Amino acid sequence: MRRSEVLAEESIVCLQKALTRLREIWELIGIPEEQRLQRTEVVKKHIKDLLDRMIAEEESLRERLLKSISICQKELSTLCSELQVKPFQEEGETTVLQLEKDLRTQVELMRRQKRERKQELKLLQEQDQELCEILCMPHYDIDSTSVPTLEQLNLFRQHVATLRETKESRHEQFVSIKRQIILCMEELEHTPDTSFERDVVCEDESAFCLSLENIATLQKLLQQLEVKKSQNEAECEGLRAQIRELWDRLQMPKEERDSTAINMTGSKAKVRNALQLEVDRLEELKMQNIKKVIEAIRMELAQFWDQCFYSQEQRQAFAPYYTEDYTENLLHLHDTEIVRLRNYYEVHKELFEGVQKWEESWKLFLEFERKASDPSRFTNRGGNLLKEEKQRAKLQKTLPKLEEELKARIEKWEQEQSMAFVVNGQKFMEYVAEQWELHRLEKEKAKQERQLKNKKQMETEMLYGSTPRTPNKRRGLTPTTPGKVRKLNTTTISSATPNNSIRPVFGGTMYRSPVSRLPPSGSKSVVNSMCSGKKTPRSARLGANKENMELNGSILSARTFKGFQI
Repeated sequence: MRRSEVLAEESIVCLQKALTRLREIWELIGIPEEQRLQRTEVVKKHIKDLLDRMIAEEESLRERLLKSISICQKELSTLCSELQVKPFQEEGETTVLQLEKDLRTQVELMRRQKRERKQELKLLQEQDQELCEILCMPHYDIDSTSVPTLEQLNLFRQHVATLRETKESRHEQFVSIKRQIILCMEELEHTPDTSFERDVVCEDESAFCLSLENIATLQKLLQQLEVKKSQNEAECEGLRAQIRELWDRLQMPKEERDSTAINMTGSKAKVRNALQLEVDRLEELKMQNIKKVIEAIRMELAQFWDQCFYSQEQRQAFAPYYTEDYTENLLHLHDTEIVRLRNYYEVHKELFEGVQKWEESWKLFLEFERKASDPSRFTNRGGNLLKEEKQRAKLQKTLPKLEEELKARIEKWEQEQSMAFVVNGQKFMEYVAEQWELHRLEKEKAKQERQLKNKKQMETEMLYGSTPRTPNKRRGLTPTTPGKVRKLNTTTISSATPNNSIRPVFGGTMYRSPVSRLPPSGSKSVVNSMCSGKKTPRSARLGANKENMELNGSILSARTFKGFQI
């Protein structure tokens, strides 16, 4: 049994005891029955009125709870619709009082969510408005009268974050461009004369509108200033080059050059004006020293002619070079020609440098060939011979490659220019082929001379034998006395040591004893006849000379190293 039911029963018992006690009191007092009845009716009425009021109050409470439930349900439905969340559903069966409490709690929660979303939406809209005004961009499209969803708020947050990043990026770009613009203006000594320039240079950075159009205008302004600065720099550099050229032509002393060195750097207006004044002064001096200037230009022309590999006909084609009448017109012709020739060299500089490189490589190749033909190179003790051989082998590989590269570049140049590339009045590849042919003819000539020399030497030895020569002295060896030549018709045989029969490497014809010249076959009979003092028959002498000549020829052929007579 519930406690409320127990309490109700106790109330009934209490009421019965109270009525019983009242009857007892009435009896003791002696109140008549009619009055007792009246008094009982009064008690009943009081109790009934009290209970009715209590019941009415509880009924009123029940009505209020039901009404509150209805109101909360409607509001909750509206809030769920505005917040775009699922409708609230009570879990399981519940009393009216609990239902009203749960609905009221849920309504409060939904109201708070709605309020927070509206507040965040308002804050984001304020930030969006501020950023869009700075960036000159349209505002974010969102309905401010309705409650935003969580997804809409998230997208709005991302949009504001993107705007903030864009603002920072454009601000950094603006600051960087502004710094460069100020530097260019200072360099150009330019004062801001338009409202936009004044806004950029003088106004607060935070007040500048960072729109794409303004950034583009900033970049355009910077480009214009940089172009103007580059033009000034180029003009100043041209003036400096003109000054240096006039200094060289006029052979100005170093002291006078140093006096204007302060204006040889920078490109400001005052520097440009100072340079122009110096050029005008030097031009006036140039006109006063025409002969000296023309001679300096002619020296420069000769250098360019050499660098461009001009032939004698091409050099003579410029007739003013050989004129002795030094006039202003002659100076103008020389100036025009040196400018044309300088430009011509600059345009084809790589090609001329390649030809120059081939010329140097060719000279080095000929030098190695000359050294290779010199027998004295084998006396080198410093290791240069091996180094030269490596360089020579490397040059023999790189020289043809360089010729092929130059051939391809020259062919391309001739196709583009529709004219032949001439070096010293001759096509370059024909010039290269001619040099190789001359080199081949020189080698053939040297080879024929060696063969003719060997032939004459063999004929001499066949008739007279080897001519005695003093052996070369070698370091570290004790000089030895050449073997004594035996006299004809004597029994004395040469006592020369075996070393005396060795032919020096670079000493020409080797000195040998008569015995050493005897042929291997038949040597015994010839020696015996010589030792016995008898006269050798003429046929035996002729056979011995013939075999001796064959032996000398074999020795000569065996002692030839890389085509050089040793």
